[in-house]
Amino acid sequence: FFPLVLSLKDDDSGDHDQDQGPPKDGEKEILEDEEKEQNSSRKKMVVPGAGEHPLQYNYTFWYSRRTPGRPASTQSYEQNIKQIGSFASVEQFWRFYSHMIRPGDLTGHSDFHLFKEGIKPMWEDDANKMGGKWIIRLRKGLASRCWENLILAMLGEQFMVGEEICGAVVSVRFQEDIISIWNKTASDQATTARIRDTLRRVLNLPPNTIMEYKTHTDSIKLIFICPINCKLQKKWEIYSY
Repeated sequence: FFPLVLSLKDDDSGDHDQDQGPPKDGEKEILEDEEKEQNSSRKKMVVPGAGEHPLQYNYTFWYSRRTPGRPASTQSYEQNIKQIGSFASVEQFWRFYSHMIRPGDLTGHSDFHLFKEGIKPMWEDDANKMGGKWIIRLRKGLASRCWENLILAMLGEQFMVGEEICGAVVSVRFQEDIISIWNKTASDQATTARIRDTLRRVLNLPPNTIMEYKTHTDSIKLIFICPINCKLQKKWEIYSY
């Protein structure tokens, strides 16, 4: 099942310039470049409405679900992940969020992702490939509250690490739930430490809570070295994206 049915269509007025004959080679290249740039901007351009409170960055909600036990791959994952929609203001966020099922009510192997617009929730994305994520395992019943606190802190720029934050993920599994926050630069220890400390604060975590930082390069290596039926299968399934 899909937790939210929304359709955001690109704005296309259908207006076209009157045909004035085929352009010359040089003009054709310029027109093609301009068309590509316009199409790219139109797809990514989400703006606050009149009187709304703009966020510092635009964000996109994603959803994914797959059958446990099936081998994961980059291609199957990318095909399975669905974009819910993008927003640029506080009001637009609440329009999405208020109609979405809470993580604690999801079943099976399901994930919600909230990433800055233009960044796919994949290790291989240019914004993510040199980064990593803080991972926290949660007992059942805590995912909804922790997810809401995390994304509100992220939208409100409480982490104070500039452009380092890429996004956040909540992963619903059968025996536990997992929450993670992704950043761009895994090698920046000062930044990852600040993210960890802020995460503890906004989630009100007990001092003995285990938090693990995992680089995306390590995650990719684990996928490639682990055969489909190896004993690590269950372990790396938990961490997959």
